[in-house]
Amino acid sequence: MIQLIGLTKSFKGLVAVDHIDLEVKKGALLGFLGPNGAGKTTTIKMMAGVLKPTEGRILINGMDLAREPGRVKQCVGFIPDRPFVYEKLAGIEFLHFVAGLYRVDDGPMLRDRIGGLLETFELTHWQDELIESYSHGMKQRLVMCAALLHEPKVLIVDEPMVGLDPKAARLVKDIFRDQAQKETTVFMSTHSLEVAEEVCDQIAIIQAGRIIAKGTAEALRAQAGVDGNLEHVFLKLTEGKGPAHERPLSSH
Repeated sequence: MIQLIGLTKSFKGLVAVDHIDLEVKKGALLGFLGPNGAGKTTTIKMMAGVLKPTEGRILINGMDLAREPGRVKQCVGFIPDRPFVYEKLAGIEFLHFVAGLYRVDDGPMLRDRIGGLLETFELTHWQDELIESYSHGMKQRLVMCAALLHEPKVLIVDEPMVGLDPKAARLVKDIFRDQAQKETTVFMSTHSLEVAEEVCDQIAIIQAGRIIAKGTAEALRAQAGVDGNLEHVFLKLTEGKGPAHERPLSSH
């Protein structure tokens, strides 16, 4: 469902993402881990069409993002690390606005869909209030509602737990698992090793702009040669490797 082929991004000659290759199958929930500056958010933004790659290709649902950006974005839901919303709209107005961007027909089915998502994310009581009155966590949940409105085949998520209280974080984990069971492919960048180990089927670790490990938690334990939780595995696999921005653009 997701293929990254030789994906590269450089800024003024310095590499942020360095010729990575990665595949994610339909219905998988992949956790994308890495230290600060490793290239996680840059990769996410390229997949969402926010940044243009320097080199390489992004295929989603068999379509090339560079050649068919509109069709690709139609089947993708994007949840950024910070909730960008129009604060002078009410919550329900914002969702109808987003539905219009995705060309979802305005009718009873959409109203039912919006009502169901607001209830799932516990925002029904606040749907008619201006977004400027929402807490950070509420804004984040509203953005998640918006990302799921058009029933995407791929969900791209950057740090979903930022600003969420424990109850909301538990709700979001359950929703991601439910989406994967419905064969939505979830690509989730996170700093929370606990979340990745609890929720994800597969884990990929990026360091210095390159994928250094990919597999199940058990496979990564075997690769690292350590027992214990994912924190120990992560620290072992990433030790002694500098951040991506310290390296000049490599030649391939």
